Amino acid sequence: MRRNLTPYTFLLPYLIVFGLFWAWPILYSFYLSFLDTRSFPWAWNPGVNWGRILQDATFQDALRNTFLILVIQVPLMLALATGLAVALNSQLLKLRPLFRFAFFAPVVVGAVAYSAVFRLIFNTDFGAVNSGLRALGLGPVDWLYAPAPAMSVIILVVTWRWTGYNAIIILAGLQSIPKDIYEAAAIDGATPWQQFVRITLPGIRPVLLFCFVLSIIGTLQLFTEPFLITNSGPGTATMTLGTYLYQQGFRSFNFGYASSIAYTVALLAGVFSLIQLRFFGRD
Repeated sequence: MRRNLTPYTFLLPYLIVFGLFWAWPILYSFYLSFLDTRSFPWAWNPGVNWGRILQDATFQDALRNTFLILVIQVPLMLALATGLAVALNSQLLKLRPLFRFAFFAPVVVGAVAYSAVFRLIFNTDFGAVNSGLRALGLGPVDWLYAPAPAMSVIILVVTWRWTGYNAIIILAGLQSIPKDIYEAAAIDGATPWQQFVRITLPGIRPVLLFCFVLSIIGTLQLFTEPFLITNSGPGTATMTLGTYLYQQGFRSFNFGYASSIAYTVALLAGVFSLIQLRFFGRD
């Protein structure tokens, strides 16, 4: 009996930390979503939070903005990452390790640092982008305080940060494809484009699916860029589910409603992941 318990004794420190700082907060957050935390003491009222989600116009704006980013940014980023991975895998490219590090570097840059840089670049009065537009005679654009330009900036920044990260993952998938297949295809007269469509894309489909699932989950949780660059503005033009959750939980201290938003995000992530695995990951 004692011998059977020995492995669990070694695992006990991890299990305690796991239970206190991961499992318990998740379960307690689910419990909070059924409480009215705007009253004191907090009262059990399942409909007050879950019912509000269905009628909350600001939540609907955040959901719409998040889906807009998801539909535009994720396919664009993965297309760029795939092309970049193919380029980084080419034998014609010199200094490949240097380029791989350079494109991966945005992931390790501090969020506050690159957000401040992009706020300066897109500043209406003295930003580099508007200076270039003025030089071309196109006039300035209010990038951070007009709805459509502000959303464009968010999509651009998120794409800049995560394209290299996904390219490195896809590159690993490319390197797992046997080179003999490409040599045989070249002997049979297949063009580079035919090799890409018939060999490369099928070969990296599991990796693309992995990146797609992670990207959708990350987009549903998007917080850093809208919060630091546009402060979810103007109005609610760039508010995402992540920033609205933060606003409700840590500015309004409505922890019950914030918890219901968090579980809505988790539910959406689960549904999207299952759909992708069902239709694209049947192998």
